[in-house]
Amino acid sequence: MKIALVHDFLKEYGGAERVLEALHDIWPDAPVYTSFVDWKGLGPHADRLKKWNIKESWISRFPFITAYISPFRFLAPLIWRSFNFSGFDVVISSSSWFMPKGVTVHPPAVHICYLHTPPRYLYGYQTARDWQKYWPIRLYGSVVNHWLRLYDFESSQAVHYFIANSEETKRRITKFYRRDSVVVYPPVEMSKQSRGAGSRYYLVVSRLARAKHIDLAIEACQKMNVPLVIVGKGADDGRLQKLITKSHANISMLGEVSDEELPSLYTNAKALLFPAEDEEFGIVPVEAMGYGVPVVAYRSGGVTETVVEGKTGVFFDELTVPSLVDAIEKCSRTKSITKEACMKQAANFSPDHFKKSIEKMVKTVLY
Repeated sequence: MKIALVHDFLKEYGGAERVLEALHDIWPDAPVYTSFVDWKGLGPHADRLKKWNIKESWISRFPFITAYISPFRFLAPLIWRSFNFSGFDVVISSSSWFMPKGVTVHPPAVHICYLHTPPRYLYGYQTARDWQKYWPIRLYGSVVNHWLRLYDFESSQAVHYFIANSEETKRRITKFYRRDSVVVYPPVEMSKQSRGAGSRYYLVVSRLARAKHIDLAIEACQKMNVPLVIVGKGADDGRLQKLITKSHANISMLGEVSDEELPSLYTNAKALLFPAEDEEFGIVPVEAMGYGVPVVAYRSGGVTETVVEGKTGVFFDELTVPSLVDAIEKCSRTKSITKEACMKQAANFSPDHFKKSIEKMVKTVLY
């Protein structure tokens, strides 16, 4: 059985890239087709991915494409149609922003799409940047996005089978594509360590993007005068840095950290703050619970499927500082939230469960 993997682009390492890596672990000989690779942007994860058989598209030869992929998103249909998948039995696309589910797969090959989300910018969800801020970009985006919505729907009809990363994404697939799907939650590595008794700070682990609302976490911790550690990088980095006043030196932005550094940051955290809006799944809250760390999250999207209120965390219902502050305080005094309950809940999203579910799906559609 010959399998090919397809992914938007390898520019940053986030939840979608973790899923791709898990798929590659199942089929290590499978080539990975992608639009382009930014090895510098992948940071400490690049060394692992350099061992793969990666096939980039023709757009990878464009100067500065890693910085200006958004204006060139209208080229997505041409990019994905340029790949030749003859000779493969199964093509598995890991699809979100750049719509690699638009690849052309000819019978008898089967195309399975693991969908992280329909492109957020096409359907009114918050995006990493406020692209509607300036009218020329807003006009350009409106025209291009209308055409891309038609393409996105058309390409979704050619997919043989959809896998959704959450019930939230399953609902979006039904709403926007009129297609059915099965849910297979992303894999989350289970920690062999757990939160210590001397937890010192609150923690954010996230891409620094507008829809993540990290500014709320910063302002809430400044108001409460409690330590906050922020791990991650992204387009919102500069704006968030400006929010940290000199009088609150207990708020630290560490940027991207290695896999070796992250465990100690989890084990010393009081709780994970997760104010993201309309998150499709959210690997980080599950990862935090795996260390026995409770989660304070905005009640939105896929995180409502993973965090158990009153047992592994607390939700807040308004994207405001007072609402988040109330939730943080509630989490700290809720006795039913325990390290053991958090770790038990996280075990439901193990890599082994992901692997068995994906392999079963592939065997079912082929045989």
